[in-house]
Amino acid sequence: MTDLEVKLETHRQTRQTLSPICFQVQHFGSSHRVKMQSLLLLVLCAGLHFASSDIHQHNIQTLMDNVVVVRVPYAHGSMVEVPLTCGDAYEHKDVFWKKNGEELTPALQGNQITVLVKEMKAGNYSCHLSSSGEHLNYTLILVQLEPDNRTVILEWNSPEEGHIHCSAMNYNGSFHCTWKKTQHRSHAAVLLIKASRYLDEISCVVDADGSGIQCQDVNCPYKEENNPIHLTIYMHSYSRLEAYTKSFFLREIVRPEKLPNLHISSSQVFSWAYPDTWEKPRTFFSLHFHVKVVHNGQSCNSDKIILDKTTEETKYDVVNIKSKKYVFCVRAQDKYAQGPWSQWSQCIVNKTEVNCQLL
Repeated sequence: MTDLEVKLETHRQTRQTLSPICFQVQHFGSSHRVKMQSLLLLVLCAGLHFASSDIHQHNIQTLMDNVVVVRVPYAHGSMVEVPLTCGDAYEHKDVFWKKNGEELTPALQGNQITVLVKEMKAGNYSCHLSSSGEHLNYTLILVQLEPDNRTVILEWNSPEEGHIHCSAMNYNGSFHCTWKKTQHRSHAAVLLIKASRYLDEISCVVDADGSGIQCQDVNCPYKEENNPIHLTIYMHSYSRLEAYTKSFFLREIVRPEKLPNLHISSSQVFSWAYPDTWEKPRTFFSLHFHVKVVHNGQSCNSDKIILDKTTEETKYDVVNIKSKKYVFCVRAQDKYAQGPWSQWSQCIVNKTEVNCQLL
């Protein structure tokens, strides 16, 4: 089948789906007037079809090498014609095409072809030197829903975080982002990551389990943040593509690590240290601390509070606590940026016995 025949066959199949009335008029009658009316209707239908095809062309975009994205409205019955090329080097070769590794019926041949993507039924189109011969090239066609990029792959966290949670231990430019896939999309994978701050690109690596990324902004340390970090993660599930975006300043996501070396130093004075990963000098990168005492058996997030204070010192005297059984809790936050709090560190006090641990 020649390239022209392939295109004509594609148009024939499209017309049968979109405009069945164009073919029904052929059976209206045999009079000259009816024939003329039928011919005019056929021409009109064909014109509408080609106009519709032209409208859809701007919905096709090359996302990266060998990956084409078809953007379609969130509606049933969408159809887009996608032109494919095996490559200039194979212009005069005997090229055969497969979809997802299987031969097409009818067979598609030629260096340049056009395929019809119906709704979400896209896939990986590979070209070969013959129907069972050498693999030459491929184009992965994915479908993205518009206008709102309707998402089903990742779970929603909160209005503040969206689908992606990002955090950093300090201001050295390294940050980590995580997400959770929905139950029926656990097989989904990251296709592409775009991260940047103004004109500078940021390198990111996908975690081994596919549940997050580790990124490094090499131009970040100790600089004033005038521009936010912009992050876009492209996830695909079969032929479906979804783009998840997030913008933030590093100061908004810096969360100190748990406070180490928490212990009771004398009588009822608790002390702790700055995290080893926190920035230096600590007179400039200062932390302040949330101290909380709750009833015995309660967690540090409990509302049953005996004491609730904030301090800039790395110690606190609970001499005024009358109870002999309680839980001492402490966590840290950047004093100036006031980003996220660290997780709690705690000591469980049971009369004379004290057990300090990290949650």
